[in-house]
Amino acid sequence: MTAVAPRRVAGPVALATVPLAELNALFSDAFSERYRRDGMVGVRVPPLHPRIWGFAFEAAGDGAMAWRDETGSLAAFNLAHVSGREGWMGPLAVREDLQGQGVGGRIVEAAVRHLRAAGCTIIGLETMPRTMDNIGFYARRGFLPGRVTVTVTLAAAIGAGPAPRLGLLPAAERTAALAACTALVDRLRPGADYAREIAATIAHGIGDCLLLEDRTGRLEGFALYHDVPLVEGRALEEIRVLKVALADRRQVPRLAAAVASQARASGALRGALRVQGEYGETFATLVGAGARVRWTDLRMHLAGCEEPTAGAGLVLSNWEI
Repeated sequence: MTAVAPRRVAGPVALATVPLAELNALFSDAFSERYRRDGMVGVRVPPLHPRIWGFAFEAAGDGAMAWRDETGSLAAFNLAHVSGREGWMGPLAVREDLQGQGVGGRIVEAAVRHLRAAGCTIIGLETMPRTMDNIGFYARRGFLPGRVTVTVTLAAAIGAGPAPRLGLLPAAERTAALAACTALVDRLRPGADYAREIAATIAHGIGDCLLLEDRTGRLEGFALYHDVPLVEGRALEEIRVLKVALADRRQVPRLAAAVASQARASGALRGALRVQGEYGETFATLVGAGARVRWTDLRMHLAGCEEPTAGAGLVLSNWEI
């Protein structure tokens, strides 16, 4: 039998130039196939909301990359995100008929080069912990398994009132508040910077940033959240918290109350937080406050590029859009 020659794939080109219908088709097909390989045959991953893609393109910037085959069809894509010195990639996908031909390795290597060139000292990704093919694939490219990230949800609830939102502040106050958020993150995880994600979230109208302040107005923490459905036309079931910074982990109950209150204000049933495994005490506090475990992901990092724990504080950084 004659061996089939590998298909030619060219790139990267800017992912934002790819029509959304074409991008969503590959996204849906690739991730549905991943679930099928894990035994979840009936799962069909729906296309993402256009505004979520818009946020992802802006947040990733030059790291949003695509590759096309010799016919011009979309072959693969990857989004490499630079948050100061914290870098991560995702989502990434390769068309099923091109898998096993080295395309996946190319797009991961391109993302790593991009993140290193941007000065990232933390480089990682998240994948499904039961997907052995994925874990082995990343391991062959220098990534090591870390701890599990656990997604928990808190039921929407009436609180003392939603926390102040950065996006509702007057322009001058918003600038000062964003600078305070950046300074807090840099103190807890030196070099990390979530300002781009916060600004892009507000600009695309898909969420906001809750501000946790003391009685004098000094920032003690924040929670960046999205409150549009991941799928266009779907009802909003939960708000999704992407980034959290707290100066003191003893403020976790206050964070939980703020997220639950904002979920209700946004018209959602619950609020979701992704808790990295190194924060076991925080996980226990949230469960004790009534949070339910919903999902797990495996955190992986490039060898020598692992993320630090934030001492007495808390930094939760979602490595998915």
